[in-house]
Amino acid sequence: MAAVAGQERRARGRPRPETLGVIPRREGGGAGLSRAFKPLARSPLSCETSLRKLTFKGKHGSVSADEAARTAPFHLDLWFYFTLQNWVLDFGRPIAMLVFPLEWFPLNKPSVGDYFHMAYNVITPFLLLKLIERSPRTLPRSITYVSIIIFIMGASIHLVGDSVNHRLLFSGYQHHLSVRENPIIKNLKPETLIDSFELLYYYDEYLGHCMWYIPFFLILFMYFSGCFTASKAERWMPGPALLLVAPSGLYYWYLVTEGQIFILFIFTFFAMLALVLHQKRKRLFLDSNGLFLFSSFTLTLLLVALWVAWLWNDPVLRKKYPGVIYVPEPWAFYTLHVSSRH
Repeated sequence: MAAVAGQERRARGRPRPETLGVIPRREGGGAGLSRAFKPLARSPLSCETSLRKLTFKGKHGSVSADEAARTAPFHLDLWFYFTLQNWVLDFGRPIAMLVFPLEWFPLNKPSVGDYFHMAYNVITPFLLLKLIERSPRTLPRSITYVSIIIFIMGASIHLVGDSVNHRLLFSGYQHHLSVRENPIIKNLKPETLIDSFELLYYYDEYLGHCMWYIPFFLILFMYFSGCFTASKAERWMPGPALLLVAPSGLYYWYLVTEGQIFILFIFTFFAMLALVLHQKRKRLFLDSNGLFLFSSFTLTLLLVALWVAWLWNDPVLRKKYPGVIYVPEPWAFYTLHVSSRH
């Protein structure tokens, strides 16, 4: 019995033939190896997508392949609201001030046009933000938010200056004359009061317009930069868009002439044209939203050219708008040739 027990102990000490050359497997080792090499087991589709993103990667630069494939439909609701509120709240603002009885809105209180302007200062930034949200291209948020803030500041500065200037119409102020040449101002005493009115005019016509319109056109251009597609089916404007081009282009004519921002407008227009030609070399074309905006600006440029040609030889307006760039304001034309007859 003792001999048999010794043989069993020696047998347990020797390795079995079927286990020779086999690496002992640690518990849980297989799962660890599968987890370690799991990231390498990507599908070909995900690798292709990653490669395409790396190929077209650029910080807010040219339109990528993914962005070109994501074409937005025509934003009929936004463009309609945008055009409607521009005509009612901006163009109709001074007209409403003249139409409504003065007893309802005394000269020492805000006019109905001022309330229109307040509504414009709230609704327009909201519509611009919604327009940016619907862009198929990811736009820089920091520039967008800073532009909206400056836009609101400029429009608010213009609200105060424009309110006083239009109220002066009831006292005989003439828009086709400079501040110092106006009959109701040139005889003010002391003369430092004239400097105060010139400061008010500066805030209204220069600082307010710059802080209002530069961010406005910058946001439109940033949105326009994402309106390109490689799809042939998206290169045409629908019927409602064609109907909106005329009122939209006519409003921008009023904006450019009354706001005296022809240089800013023509710079934006040629920047848009250069971008269109650049993207065309990549076989990317404007979608319906881009075509609508570009067509509106083209119509605006044509109307401004006709307006300037019509008033080219007007001696009074030539005196108020000297220099190479001669773009008379519609309200200056109104006070000179329309209201003076009545």
